[in-house]
Amino acid sequence: MPKYYEEKEEDGRACGGVREDLRQCLLESPCVLQENKSPKQCLREGHCRSLQNTFFACKRSMVSARVASSASSRAAFCPSP
Repeated sequence: MPKYYEEKEEDGRACGGVREDLRQCLLESPCVLQENKSPKQCLREGHCRSLQNTFFACKRSMVSARVASSASSRAAFCPSP
């Protein structure tokens, strides 16, 4: 089970739980611990790919929701010709 379901502090940011799990996965990966690479470099090399995809999907859904709500509000103020 992902760690973000466990008891811990709320950071209040969108997708914060998945972000924290991705961060922990990278920090605990052999790439960082044994090869002494930065988490950013390990992410580029494909480590923790499933959590990265989940995090990006979460962020994309936040953007999609914002765009959809802004499009519907524009439609209410801009009648069709």
